[in-house]
Amino acid sequence: MSLLRMVGRPMLASMFVAGGLHALRRPGDLVPAAEPVVRAVAERVAVLPDSTEQLVRLNGAVHVVGGALLGLGRCPRLAALALAATLVPTTLAAHRYWEAQDPSDRAQQRIHFLKNLSMMGGLLIAADDTGSAPSLLWRGRHAAHDLRHDAHLVRRSVRATARPAATAGGVRARLGV
Repeated sequence: MSLLRMVGRPMLASMFVAGGLHALRRPGDLVPAAEPVVRAVAERVAVLPDSTEQLVRLNGAVHVVGGALLGLGRCPRLAALALAATLVPTTLAAHRYWEAQDPSDRAQQRIHFLKNLSMMGGLLIAADDTGSAPSLLWRGRHAAHDLRHDAHLVRRSVRATARPAATAGGVRARLGV
């Protein structure tokens, strides 16, 4: 693992672990801001619990687990995708700068909104990072290419040896050997 990955992943993950722990310990602090987004998401996704507090805790748990996995480099691509997916409703719930009336509050919320947007960009880059190892898609394509190449070589070698073998068999048959 490169030094940049070893240092960068925990740095990116730290915000999620800290925020997730806060959501798990004190979900009541976040419920009022999350309520409008939770209602909209819960209507569309029947699997989710109806309670806003439970969803805040669930989101916090995903942030803690995903952040820990990303920071430790365990399943970092999956962890980054999970964090990116949960960052969308988190950002929409907590940083609705377009609804703020006070100009300083609006500016502050816009900064936090853009910060979360940039974190999402980092997570998407982390989700695409294969750690210098070929991706499964690349490995599958090259394995298929290698199989086609091997099949072509087998077909050519069979054709190259079949004609002389048939000729030798015919000669043997005429000679009665």
